[in-house]
Amino acid sequence: MSNKSKIWLSSPHMGGTEMKYIQEAYDTNWVAPLGPNVNGFEKDLESYNGIGHASALSAGTAAIHLALILLGVGAGDEVIAQSFTFSATVNPITYLGATPVLVDSEEQTWNMCPLALKEAIEDRMAKGNKPKAIIPVHLYGMPSNMKAINAIADEYEIPVVEDAAEALGSSLDDKKMGTWGKFGILSFNGNKIITTSGGGALLSEDEELIAKSRFLATQARDNAPHYQHTHVGYNYRMSNITAGIGRGQMEVLDDHVEKRREVNAWYKNILKDIPGISFQTEPTNDYYSNYWLTSILVDPKQTGGITREDLRLALEKENIESRPLWKPMHMQPVFADCPYYGGNVAEEMFENGLCLPSGSNLTSEDLNRIKKVLTEVFHSASVTQE
Repeated sequence: MSNKSKIWLSSPHMGGTEMKYIQEAYDTNWVAPLGPNVNGFEKDLESYNGIGHASALSAGTAAIHLALILLGVGAGDEVIAQSFTFSATVNPITYLGATPVLVDSEEQTWNMCPLALKEAIEDRMAKGNKPKAIIPVHLYGMPSNMKAINAIADEYEIPVVEDAAEALGSSLDDKKMGTWGKFGILSFNGNKIITTSGGGALLSEDEELIAKSRFLATQARDNAPHYQHTHVGYNYRMSNITAGIGRGQMEVLDDHVEKRREVNAWYKNILKDIPGISFQTEPTNDYYSNYWLTSILVDPKQTGGITREDLRLALEKENIESRPLWKPMHMQPVFADCPYYGGNVAEEMFENGLCLPSGSNLTSEDLNRIKKVLTEVFHSASVTQE
């Protein structure tokens, strides 16, 4: 392992004003869970995304859990989800005793395949199980084909819970991701495009449902002078301190998106002449990705036998973090018995895919170190051309 400083896949990037909001919370003693920063952060999210209502929560996983509760998902139900994703997309389905029905991805976006989605719905309904919700994911910031997915969802009257955890700042037809479904999910984990340390949000145009999400997220305490509960509740609200970080981060969100898109363009330029390297990229001009993570596929048949793993290990040797693409949920031991629809698109992408360092705080020195490894691995003079 190199003794050089670590280059992270995607590390937190502070903008400078976060401490102002945190200090205000301290100065006014708003260190209790809720307060002005939470309200302000929710307003920022609503304004930025052009959505009616936002609920700031402790995690994106909590947001998915609450969305499914609000849609009435319970024991014995089925929920369709994209298989090519992080487990946090699918875990909340099982919290409720429901069964994930997993579907493959399409090659264009790497996200939920509309054809596999339609097949899954029709087959589940033929078996007497109409799915209660559909959860597409905007993988690495790339918008899913929401026009096709929503058309199918509308046809069968199944609500969409849009997992935009990685896609804050991305859009389709100039409409922000997270605003296409009945609910949108955001994540502010430490590696996301902006962070609140940990945290997430639930978005919706439905004011009543967002109000209910806040109620459930604060232990479902009824309006009474004593502690009265008529519903099971959860401790899912974001704290006023971490929301202060979020308010500062919102001020630099567009800058972070621009920088990550620049990093993506940089990779595409230096790897453009390497046979066997392909990128997750916007299929048409209607798509606008924040390119949260720049992700590639490495085809060893065209690279002279160089694999995804060869590249990952070469980067690791120089203390540079990269990561294989998500292992599809239908390949995970915990979900192996779940119904699955589609082909092997996600499996092949997992086998050959790699996420490259993509942080908005990468320096020119960092990029030069990364470029040096890529040059050495592929033994190609063309890699060195700017």
